[in-house]
Amino acid sequence: MAEQNNAKGGQAKEQDVNQLLKVRREKLAALQEAGKDPFVITKYDQTHHTTDAKALYEEHEAKILGDRKAPDTTGLSEEEARDVINNDYNERRAIMDAQPIHVSIAGRMLFKRVMGKASFCNIQDRDGRIQVYVAKDAIGEDSYADFKKSDIGDIFGIKGYVFRTKTGEISIHAEEITLLSKSLQILPEKFHGLTDTDMRYRQRYVDLIMNQESKEVFIKRSKIIKEIRNFLADRDFMEVETPMLVANAGGAAARPFETHYNALDEDVKLRISLELYLKRLIVGGLERVYEIGRVFRNEGVDTRHNPEFTLMELYQAYTDYEGMMELTESMFRYLAEKVCGSTKISYNGIEIDLGKPFERLTMNDAIKKYTGIDFDTVSSDEEAKALAKEKGIEYEERHTKGDIINLFFEEFCEENLIQPTFIMDHPLAISPLTKKKPSDPEKVERFELFINTWEMCNAYSELNDPIDQRERFAQQDANAAAGDDEAEHTDEDFLNALEIGMPPTGGIGYGIDRLVMLLTDSQAIRDVLLFPTLKSI
Repeated sequence: MAEQNNAKGGQAKEQDVNQLLKVRREKLAALQEAGKDPFVITKYDQTHHTTDAKALYEEHEAKILGDRKAPDTTGLSEEEARDVINNDYNERRAIMDAQPIHVSIAGRMLFKRVMGKASFCNIQDRDGRIQVYVAKDAIGEDSYADFKKSDIGDIFGIKGYVFRTKTGEISIHAEEITLLSKSLQILPEKFHGLTDTDMRYRQRYVDLIMNQESKEVFIKRSKIIKEIRNFLADRDFMEVETPMLVANAGGAAARPFETHYNALDEDVKLRISLELYLKRLIVGGLERVYEIGRVFRNEGVDTRHNPEFTLMELYQAYTDYEGMMELTESMFRYLAEKVCGSTKISYNGIEIDLGKPFERLTMNDAIKKYTGIDFDTVSSDEEAKALAKEKGIEYEERHTKGDIINLFFEEFCEENLIQPTFIMDHPLAISPLTKKKPSDPEKVERFELFINTWEMCNAYSELNDPIDQRERFAQQDANAAAGDDEAEHTDEDFLNALEIGMPPTGGIGYGIDRLVMLLTDSQAIRDVLLFPTLKSI
């Protein structure tokens, strides 16, 4: 019986919604029949946004009223105090209305209260919301009648002057109101916004209307990218663009998406990295280059991974991974100050201090710190595999000591790296594009920055020896033949570029989405992607 009642209730609700949708379309038809079709309007003169209007009025109010104090109602009865306060308000209002601030705003109506010959509504634009007072005697009988028939979600242009209500709320007294677009759908219930997580991702446009927090995340994301560009411009970096469709998707350990180029009758891949083309530009003499762009990796989806994501890579000639550490630490500190207002940020209730010098640990020292195992004393692949088996770490037979070291680090160390920490000097086996350490050829000059247990970036002293690079590509080809779907492949044109000659170079890649998650205290990568990857429904 309960299931039957629920089913009937659901059907009734669906019928109600369908009726409301029908009414909206009937209202649109009536407007069109009366020659008031909002969809024929092509532009509107928007002079201010809501926050501009409020700030302008406050500035004007301070200039006109100066330091005028609130009336003293000490010793007065409640009725007398009310009269004094009302008289003071009327005097203030008269003074301000004598020198009005006129504005023209445009936005979506999210609230409406009709009260006979006068009504209130809230208009939301890009910057925020403002209350609008709509009176029949101010906008005319016909316009007022049309306004009363309007729906939540409709988009209006409002011309009028700014004033402060008796409750102290800065509002707009409408003198002209224009319906710019008719909403034919029903927005979510206004007090709770759009709370269904999946629907928020699928209908981001509704999420942005109903959830101010979501809008603020994406505004902050834009600011983060803007400040990255400012930071790099001050360091004389040049922004460039490189191909997305490539014959050889190299530069990272990931499985690419594959497609076919009909015009050339060639199979191509979507890039998984920006690295190899940017290094070609270093060879060409550009010296300091970077790119912020989409890359595509055919892998799983979780709270920190999306198959399509934004990567930034930069390359600087005549420096090394130490130079990249300095740049990274300086940039993260700069971004925190510019975007968050402090080098101390909070993520999920944990304070992270970007103002202190970042800790530096070699990968081997980190493993030794958290497991007690010193891989510098491990002399063979077999010994490393025995340690992995002892610790319950799964590995493949093709794995070498370097691979085992990386598995140990991922299993036992990453979860401890909350405060900013540079993990340095990775094994040669997992770093096919990186220079060897002169003091220890089994390791490379590479680092990853970890914050909040996440890898935030990956950097090298770039390998510029074409003979060594060819040998490492050959090993990657062998790994691919042995079943490694994420192995690199030999790139002959890139090798040719190295043979032309690449100067000593430092390079680094940053996951922009993960950086935005950190600086906006967002719990999932989907929360910082306007349109994340979702399974079709």
